[in-house]
Amino acid sequence: MRLPQIQIRTTDAQMDLDISKPKQYIKQPRATQHIEQPAAILEINTTRGALRIDSSQARRDLGLIGPLESSANYAQKGKQEALQGMARRAREGRQMMESAGKDQGRATIQNIAKQNHGPHRVQFNINFVPSIGSVKIDYTPGTTDINIQRREPKIDVKVNKPIHEYTPGKVTGTMVQRPSVQTDVIV
Repeated sequence: MRLPQIQIRTTDAQMDLDISKPKQYIKQPRATQHIEQPAAILEINTTRGALRIDSSQARRDLGLIGPLESSANYAQKGKQEALQGMARRAREGRQMMESAGKDQGRATIQNIAKQNHGPHRVQFNINFVPSIGSVKIDYTPGTTDINIQRREPKIDVKVNKPIHEYTPGKVTGTMVQRPSVQTDVIV
């Protein structure tokens, strides 16, 4: 016995797809920035140092004196010598006057002559020229004050937005062959 058979035939669908891919464009522009650094303020104040050297005593020790001081010294010395000379002559006159009544007149004159013109001892001593400590030095140091004012930098930044362009993709399809199912019964 033969049983009937069912025979099924199918045809697949065929599609023609047209695919356009999506397009995307992204660009990030650089940030716009402006940086400015103001210069620091620097102030320097100084006072000069002072050096004072007084060598007038050392110059006097060496015999180097000015004309005004020299003439004043000579005037003083001349006055003193004149007074000493007058005192000596008065003293000698008194000695002669006191010895006039006695027999010693001749001896008195001889003694006076020996005192005035006899050998005199000159004192000898070592003398340092100029004398120690005759140059006086005085120093006042100077000062320096430094003042710095720091100034902050000026930074101006503008962030630019990204440029973004997007075209979405698209798929279109066309049916080239439709699907079908055929069934036959074979006995």
